[in-house]
Amino acid sequence: MSWIRESTLNFFQMLVVKILKSGHVPNHVAFIMDGNRRYANKCNVNSLDGHTKGFDKLAETLQWCLDFGIKEVTVYAFSIENFRRSKEEVDGLIKLAEEKFQRLLDERDKLMEHGVKVCIIGNISMIPANVRKLMAEAMRITKNNNKALLNVAFAYTSRDEITQTVKTIVQGVNDNNIQPEDVDNELFSKCLYTSESSNPDLIIRTSGEVRFSDFLLWQISHACVYFTNTLWPEFNIWDLIAAVFHYQRSYTDLQVAQLYEHPQSLSCHSRAIAYINMLDCERQRMLELAEKSC
Repeated sequence: MSWIRESTLNFFQMLVVKILKSGHVPNHVAFIMDGNRRYANKCNVNSLDGHTKGFDKLAETLQWCLDFGIKEVTVYAFSIENFRRSKEEVDGLIKLAEEKFQRLLDERDKLMEHGVKVCIIGNISMIPANVRKLMAEAMRITKNNNKALLNVAFAYTSRDEITQTVKTIVQGVNDNNIQPEDVDNELFSKCLYTSESSNPDLIIRTSGEVRFSDFLLWQISHACVYFTNTLWPEFNIWDLIAAVFHYQRSYTDLQVAQLYEHPQSLSCHSRAIAYINMLDCERQRMLELAEKSC
């Protein structure tokens, strides 16, 4: 199934979306897409079929987000913890990722038409080379798009992200590229996998689980959280509408909470800016190497 689809909303659904759009709509929504395996058990099919249905639902949900005018979406596609599952399931998930990213490249014209930029956030060194190559190509061809941003968290956990960020900053200090006094919240955020992203305004978790599963822990300190019992493959536009309405009801309290956050500096020290630019160049070099692999 295509990553970019035509809108499936009927007149009444589109009317409700239009009404909600007159209020505050989250700029960035993050999804913990949970429940694929339970859906498979419920339907008496194998787990890979459940994950395939989950991808189909992702494609549909991305279109709903475009209908809402949501500019940035982050999805938890594959946790580092998933590598602990059975070899059969892991191999199936990796194969599914390869197929779907190849499909994304095959329909690059749609990505360019909609101005969607694709970013992979995670420890790409853990991703098999054939999939890493496809991901790197997707990021390269969309890097200048600026109408919408899709972050795919793959081989990701927040603990790994924070650990790698600490290592990056320590290396920068050891190499005299930055000084200890340059290290603050802003610099740390710019060294995360999500350096190109804003913090999520709304995080949605499906399947009835009430936890974050090591997802974007640094970034969601002031996000609105919406939990639903719906299994991810059964997620529908009314679930998204309910989540956006929940965000709007919580909007004033969220704004008040942000006022009490310690303000960050408006701009990094010039030394820190130079280091961030150096990291960006290094990331681009790594992507070029990944794309040339295999």
